[in-house]
Amino acid sequence: MDAVSVSVSTIELMLIGIGTGNPEHLTLQAIGALNRADLILIPRKGADKAELADLRRKICATHLNGQTRLVEFDLPVRDVAAPSYLDGVHEWHAAIAAVWAEQIATCLPHGGRVALLVWGDPSLYDSSMRIAERLQMAGMALRVEVIPGLSSVQLLTAAHAIPLNTLGASVLITTGRQLRAGGWPAGLDTVVVLLDGASAFQVLPPEGIEIYWAAYLGMPYQLLLAGPLASTGPRISALRAAAREEHGWIMDSYLLRRSV
Repeated sequence: MDAVSVSVSTIELMLIGIGTGNPEHLTLQAIGALNRADLILIPRKGADKAELADLRRKICATHLNGQTRLVEFDLPVRDVAAPSYLDGVHEWHAAIAAVWAEQIATCLPHGGRVALLVWGDPSLYDSSMRIAERLQMAGMALRVEVIPGLSSVQLLTAAHAIPLNTLGASVLITTGRQLRAGGWPAGLDTVVVLLDGASAFQVLPPEGIEIYWAAYLGMPYQLLLAGPLASTGPRISALRAAAREEHGWIMDSYLLRRSV
């Protein structure tokens, strides 16, 4: 991480899982943590993803009882031209850590509780804990509390009213990048795919595979499609492109299952 000025005062960082944007997704534990915070940091991700900040503001407006301070900041953008994907991610995380440190030092110079609202659950394909660890390694007196949230995996299976696994069988949760690189993993009936920006299911031989897809889970304009991959995959790709054009962003996930 680049040089970061950190305070010697103790900071309690609460990483609060908020589900996928529906204020009703928050647990009682999460609501309590929000109301204990002295400061809530809200990231802005540019004009095309302004709705993500709006959803965090709506959650705060719905659940905050007091005068907790909300501070917004511009989230650094990952360099897609970095020598490798991981190089780009590490540089991106370092930049985010520097912004967090700057905001905390400015807004809580004498210590206190700061909260970040994490999409889904902080432990599932999210790097907030890794970024917090960078601050600790840089010398910040930081205690981290993680408040779990509803994950897209849970919301996906609930939306389609299906169990996550087949009877007595294992499940793999992976990324679109990994599915595209490795294909269907051996010995598994069910694969859940997150962080897929390019419909990686298209690389699979579709015979005997069912797909359960969702976008904007828990939101008023939630989208669901399910069926045989051979016929449903092209429909998903077309709907996904149209939805991204309409909203300027998309968060989607899907479950693939071999016919049993």
